[in-house]
Amino acid sequence: MKLESNYNQIRESIRQQQLNTARQHLGQLSVQDTLSILENLQPHEAALAFRLLDRNTMLSVFETLSSNRQAQIIRSMTDEDALKIIGQLETDESVQLFEEMPAKVVKRLVSQLDEAKRESVNMVLGYPDGSAGRRMNPNTFTARRSQTVAETLAGLRASHFSPEDLEVVFVIDKERFFHGYVHVTELLKAEATTKVIDLAEHAGWIVRTLDPEMSAVRVLSKSDLPAVAVLDTENRLVGMLSSVDLVDVAEEEASDLMYRKAGMADLTAEKDHIFSQRLTQGSIWYPVRVRILFLFVTLIGGLLVGGLIDRFEETLAAVLAAAVFIPLVMDMGGNVGTQSTTIFARGFALGHIKLREFRRYLLREGLIGATIGVLLGTLAGIIAYFWQGIPNGIPQIGLAVGVSLAVVITLAAMLGFLLPFIMIKLGFDHAPGADPFITTIKDFSGLALYFFLVATLIGVPEEESDETAYVPISSTQLLTKSQVPGTHASGVWHSNTRPDEGAWHPGFQNTYCQGD
Repeated sequence: MKLESNYNQIRESIRQQQLNTARQHLGQLSVQDTLSILENLQPHEAALAFRLLDRNTMLSVFETLSSNRQAQIIRSMTDEDALKIIGQLETDESVQLFEEMPAKVVKRLVSQLDEAKRESVNMVLGYPDGSAGRRMNPNTFTARRSQTVAETLAGLRASHFSPEDLEVVFVIDKERFFHGYVHVTELLKAEATTKVIDLAEHAGWIVRTLDPEMSAVRVLSKSDLPAVAVLDTENRLVGMLSSVDLVDVAEEEASDLMYRKAGMADLTAEKDHIFSQRLTQGSIWYPVRVRILFLFVTLIGGLLVGGLIDRFEETLAAVLAAAVFIPLVMDMGGNVGTQSTTIFARGFALGHIKLREFRRYLLREGLIGATIGVLLGTLAGIIAYFWQGIPNGIPQIGLAVGVSLAVVITLAAMLGFLLPFIMIKLGFDHAPGADPFITTIKDFSGLALYFFLVATLIGVPEEESDETAYVPISSTQLLTKSQVPGTHASGVWHSNTRPDEGAWHPGFQNTYCQGD
């Protein structure tokens, strides 16, 4: 409540051009509260509020802002003010900021950076978007393999690096070829005269500049390193990716995955990121375009399932209790399928699933699906038996529900792994495409099995013919109800013609003889 009050006061002061008042309110806030307020103000208001901050707070707040909001603030500044901020950022942070800005603005600002910063920024910007080289920080603390522990520690004390960038030392030779890592704690425990090369380890834990940035996430997840070395094609050290940097990568990947799984992937530009601002504030045609393609798959699937239900209309009409469990069969399979595709996508992204060993993963997921299916199918079958079966005199409904659910869950689990695998092999993006196909296949097959079991186990009668079979009799023959099986007539008919062609016997009204 207090933060909301501060937000309203600052926003009102800025709108009324009472800048001193706004500066006083901002000066009383913590960095976290200031960050929250700047993220929620309108872009032009946030830019003005940022310039009201004191110098000590400015950089701390700026480094924590989203890249999009950083770019908005920089664009509102003069080049001189903007360069003061950019000059204090690490190279990788500067590059992320430039990625959000128009190319003309970036070119102008980069040209005004000092030579060393300009060279490092241009080097990083030269790598493809989404690569480890584009994300890396080229500023690393290194030690020559010939150095001693004492010399290395002296260099650490004199360095300008922040503590989080000094958890490991990268060991290189005079040509910058990489030879491994040394933890700073190991340096502190080692003898002063020990060569750092004797302490170096994990030389194989590296990523290449052109590798996907997610490769670094996989390396860190398998090692105990706080940062991973980024090497060029000749095994020379050119930068590093820290665990802090890669948290952002993992979060972006997870967000992108969730958007794509929701059917919101931009299939015309598969490598482009989905930006929330474009989805919520841009032209309506962008979210329509990125969401609608795979929704067509769901539309077609829904029509097919509707046709299936229409095909078994007589079954539903004869056993109304069967309709109660249709949502259960459909929804349970959908949820299991979504779980499986999410597990596959995350495992594949992190390198835990290897395509060459896919059969093993598929069988394992099938076993998991079958186990879940049997457990939930048994439970649902028992509930169906006592809830709708016994009261309606159709105990077989419990068996139909249980078997259907067990089969649908097993099928959905296996499809959740199989369809993404097939799409990857065919070169398609599996995240947005797998779920709609899974939904369609398991809904159709699950309901078909369920209706078949209901019709078979409960014995739903076949539909009677649309035309009534009439018994031809002679004009002199009189039939009574007891003489013609299945008739509902209470009188007699004395014509060899159909009822609409003959005449009623005198004394009988609205009665005729109908045969089976």
